[in-house]
Order: sequence, then C-alpha cells, then structure tokens
Amino acid sequence: MKKILALLTAALMLAVMLCACSAGGAKVKVIDIALSEEAYAFCVNKADADLLAQVNAYLAQIKEDGTFDEICDKYFGNGTPAQITSAAEDASKDQLVVATSTGFEPFEMVDGSGKFSGVDLEIAAGLAAYLNKELVIKDMKFESVVTSVQQGLCDIGMAGLTITPAREEVVTFSDSYYSANQVLVVPADNTEFDACKTADDVVAILNAKTADCKIGCQNGTTGAIYIEGDSDDPEGYGFAGLPATKMGYDYAALAMTAMTNGEIDYVIVDNAPANAIAKSING
Repeated sequence: MKKILALLTAALMLAVMLCACSAGGAKVKVIDIALSEEAYAFCVNKADADLLAQVNAYLAQIKEDGTFDEICDKYFGNGTPAQITSAAEDASKDQLVVATSTGFEPFEMVDGSGKFSGVDLEIAAGLAAYLNKELVIKDMKFESVVTSVQQGLCDIGMAGLTITPAREEVVTFSDSYYSANQVLVVPADNTEFDACKTADDVVAILNAKTADCKIGCQNGTTGAIYIEGDSDDPEGYGFAGLPATKMGYDYAALAMTAMTNGEIDYVIVDNAPANAIAKSING
C-alpha cells in the first residue's frame, strides 16, 4: 500500500508541476541539434540467456509486422496511447517483472490513477503477452533499474536505457530498438543558440559558461555524463564535459520544471523526452 501511495503521489506532483508551468506562461524551446548519438535497448540478467533470446525474437517480430511502428505513432504521431495496468507481484504466479522509471516521456509514464503508458511499457505489455506471462511494472529511480536486473529483483529493464560499456559489464542488452541523441533545452525567450547549425556551435557557447551556469539533467542518464564528462574513462563516451554546474533530478520533467521556475539555466536530455515534455509545458 505504501508503494502504491508513493507512486500516486509522485505522479500527481509531476502533473501539478507541469500544469503549473503551462498555466504560468513559462515556455521552453528545444535546440534540435544532436549533441551525441546513442542506442536504446532492454537489459536482462547475464544468466538469463533464454529471456534474452525471447526478447530479441519479439523485437524482430514487432518490427517486421508493423507493431513497433504503430506503437511509435501513438507517441510521435496521431495515435492514441494505451493505458497499461500492472499486476501485483506474486512469486507463485508466472510473471514478467519489468523495472522502469517513469517521468521519461514518451517512453515511460504514469498518471494519477496509477495507469502506465509509453513506448517501452506498451512493448512490455506485448512482450508479457508473447511470453504468456502476467505483467508487473516496478517503478523506481532510474539509477536503480540496471541494478535491480543485475541482482535478479526484476526480469528486465525497460527504461530508455542506453547501451554503455559500464552497463554491459553487469547486464546483457537486447538488440537495439531505438536511436536517440542528447539535445539542449532552453527557456523559450533565450536566443543564444538561435544561430547554431551544428553541435560544435552549441558546445562553443556552453564551453564559454562558468560554474555559475546550472544545467539540469535526469540522474544516471547520458545527459548527466555529458555535463560531467567522462574522457578519463576508457570505456566511456569520451565526453569532454562542460564548465557549468550539473543539477541532477530524479525525472527529466522535474529538470524542465526547475528551468521554467528560474532555478537552472538549461537542461540536457534525450531528444524524444525533450520534445514530449516541452509539448506538455508549452500546451
């Protein structure tokens, strides 16, 4: 019961904050220039080769029969998103337990009634049906998703996960199903980046900032690493990092809200969530 109440409270708080931004007239602008490129995939425990094979077979099937395109159209086009209900976890039942982190539109979301939606979670529902299992969705902080799969607490991680060498050391990734990139989001009245044509143009402006500049991101994501830099890590992305101060949030939407409230200057986040959350804020 405590977990359900916490889930509903978090969802309601997120909705209230987004509505407040829109109602107050604060708008945002996505600088639609890719700062990095990455591949999303699902992760399973290294010991679960059978589930990995089944996941890859299902991904191949929905890409071939058009189901994946239909799901994407619900979030990137004119389709209507499905509402997905999670069963209660029960060890006596044959269940697919999915680790996710909502607040990352349009891949994983939850509404005030506890109904889930999103690209990943519609795939999760289809995968559970494909496996003849009952679907259980466990919502958690993003940083915990991979760990929960590694430790066997969940069967699969479906949370807009980027394939990275560090994560590959502890879990196994499925075939990639989506290509993403990091983008910069700024207040709508900001004109600093309007003339930018390339990533180098954007980075040149960001590199001229100081630690007084605050850039928000979702904790544990590629955006966080992009701001901090990982050039010293031979298995990392090779990001040089930025001179600005990183401000981490549990959800991408919270970072955007902080920016509209004037608490931070910019946000760096994956392009699909950036555009989805911006649409929610801008109305």
